[in-house]
Amino acid sequence: MSEMSGNRDLSGRVAIVTGAASGIGLATATELAARGARVMLADVNAAGEAAASALEGARFRRTDLGVREECYALVAETAREFGRLDILVNNAGMQKIGRIEEYADQDWDRMLGILLTAPFTLIKAAIPHMYAQNWGRIVNIASVLGLRGVAFKPAYVAAKHGLVGLTKSVALEAIGRGVTCNAVCPGWVRTPLVEGQIQDQARTNNISPEEVTARIFLARQPRLIEPSEIAGVVAFLCSDAAATITGTAISPDLGTTAQ
Repeated sequence: MSEMSGNRDLSGRVAIVTGAASGIGLATATELAARGARVMLADVNAAGEAAASALEGARFRRTDLGVREECYALVAETAREFGRLDILVNNAGMQKIGRIEEYADQDWDRMLGILLTAPFTLIKAAIPHMYAQNWGRIVNIASVLGLRGVAFKPAYVAAKHGLVGLTKSVALEAIGRGVTCNAVCPGWVRTPLVEGQIQDQARTNNISPEEVTARIFLARQPRLIEPSEIAGVVAFLCSDAAATITGTAISPDLGTTAQ
């Protein structure tokens, strides 16, 4: 094994990946497991159990991240089950599209709860374990919409901007303690969440699904990104090779934010 590949080896590490039943979360859990990590997959969707059973050393916990007690329980159970906690990937997401004057208060609250409050709570619970061993990796899956705005997604854009800010704050607190915290801000990725937005966007913008894909999803990038491509970026940030990278917002977006 080369020095570089050794720096990317995650043998002996324990990771939590939220939203791990599909999309970026499942791809990330799969990649971390392939690099030797033991992974706790967390999702409100029970399909995550089958996903975990296919990965060596993996476990699944059905978790509603909108409930704070569930976040604390996820961390506690992982540390108890595996004896340690090294990596936290905050990936779980949801989407609600609508004009702000019609946006329901409960939708705003639920979105902010899942996309911002849950990562805060999980970091709060997980980081003492990382400090105790002087090693940890926190990766928050944000979005290019954490770096710029777009219409009809007030809660999502606000939460993802907040997640990028949370990332920077946690990173600065953790300097010198062996823990890094970074945000990954993908462009459009081929996930169930993105595919499910096509009909919503078509209805909101009064255009066809085909026009949504061409005018909205592929307006600033040449193709949809595969979940495995994002998982590779996350896995690198979780490795020893990325020890100097912290407090950053990395954009695997096929040049979207460069425009």
